[in-house]
Amino acid sequence: MANLREAKHWIDGEWRTAGTQRESINPATGEVIGHYADGNAETAQAAINAAQAAFETGHWRNDPFTRATALCRLADAYEARIGEIVETLATENGKMRYEAGFEAHFIPRALRFAAGLAMHNFGHVAEVTPGMQSMSIREPVGVAGLIIPWNSPAYLSIRSLVPALAAGCTAAIKMPHVAAQIAQLMSEIIASVKEIPKGVVNIFIESGSEGAKLLVSSPQVKVVSFTGSTATGRAIAKAAAGTFKRLNLELGGKTPHLIFDDADVDALLPVLEKSCTVFAGQFCMTGSRILVHRSKADAVRKGLAARLEAVRPGPASSADSTMGPLIDKAAVARVNACVDAAIAAGAKLLVRGGPSKDPKLAGGAFYHPTLLEVTDGTLPIVREETFGPVQTLQVFDTEEEAIRMANDSEYGLSACVWSRDIDRPIRVARKLQAGLISINNWANLAIEFGEGGYKASGGGRLGGTASLDDFLEYKQITQTFVPPAHP
Repeated sequence: MANLREAKHWIDGEWRTAGTQRESINPATGEVIGHYADGNAETAQAAINAAQAAFETGHWRNDPFTRATALCRLADAYEARIGEIVETLATENGKMRYEAGFEAHFIPRALRFAAGLAMHNFGHVAEVTPGMQSMSIREPVGVAGLIIPWNSPAYLSIRSLVPALAAGCTAAIKMPHVAAQIAQLMSEIIASVKEIPKGVVNIFIESGSEGAKLLVSSPQVKVVSFTGSTATGRAIAKAAAGTFKRLNLELGGKTPHLIFDDADVDALLPVLEKSCTVFAGQFCMTGSRILVHRSKADAVRKGLAARLEAVRPGPASSADSTMGPLIDKAAVARVNACVDAAIAAGAKLLVRGGPSKDPKLAGGAFYHPTLLEVTDGTLPIVREETFGPVQTLQVFDTEEEAIRMANDSEYGLSACVWSRDIDRPIRVARKLQAGLISINNWANLAIEFGEGGYKASGGGRLGGTASLDDFLEYKQITQTFVPPAHP
């Protein structure tokens, strides 16, 4: 027990242990890997107070060069501990090591891109009439409340934090309890960067929602960035209405793959498989809907089924594993119930995965991938986010039908178009209601471009120059510098 890590809150430049001590669990084995201090509303208030004091009394908000330097130093600090990040993600988050490495490699790039944004937050000036100058400047809104999900906590915490810091905001961050050890590592890295003044970044860990709710309701918090479910996003939007705070929301997704009659099936099958099994399907852009032209349906049906049946769930520590666990056994039961309900409602079983029956994996939250063919697009398994390694397959006959089926969803986070035609991919992409369209690929993310969703998949963008928008306020200053001429 002496070697177990202790995760604490990092508030106002100090380590704090307020709250009940709880266990961090490895979802692949069920073993205890550490402990964490479980925060609450009182912890969140301390983080908010520290962030507000740092914003109001420090130089952070007014010094873009300091912010750019700090973000570059933070990138260096993350790179120096990238191996620890990967190992912690593999142990606490259940990711395969290559998946953890994929997540971790985005972090320094995001930090360095944000450092550039910090130095290029320009307004504009114009002489609107003779002798009158109007100036528009952009100022940081104040304290940013960041509510981080558990499925990719290392990168998604940074993705929300860096535009806030680049804009000149300070931050109070709620990290989920199932990512407490990632929160501790993140806090240690931030604490090592002397260019970040105390109170600018404050991190608390919480298993409940009291602290998160306070971030949303507090008038001291001027903007909330949340990544998570659409249901929670709706609740946040309602709760935030009383204070008119800014909201940056990346919510649920139900990514369709549109596979046309000229698609390269051999090339797309490995990507379809990974779009289901990466992070065990616990990804907002999981490719959960397969829409395939009738002429390619049989090849995709047989080829994808064979690949999913060959997937080997297991811990990251095993070289034989090709997919990690779900976050806990409750998630396994939830996903399995969704699949059972779909089969009872008429979905055709192509691959029945389900909870692992391997006694060697009994301690973990493992679930074998499942593939269902459906003809009824109104089934919950088609319309609702499953957040597990489950795919549905539907057949279409025309391009117009494929687009209609893809858009027949409340979600609009991402979509994929598979075609070797020179014109069709762009033509179809322009008609799809989604924030990210990948052509002959899946989830092609780039921090240099804005990421976000249409419809119930959220509002606002993270990444790209647009990522600053929710953390900045416009101010117009007008000055008459030549006395007006009198008639």
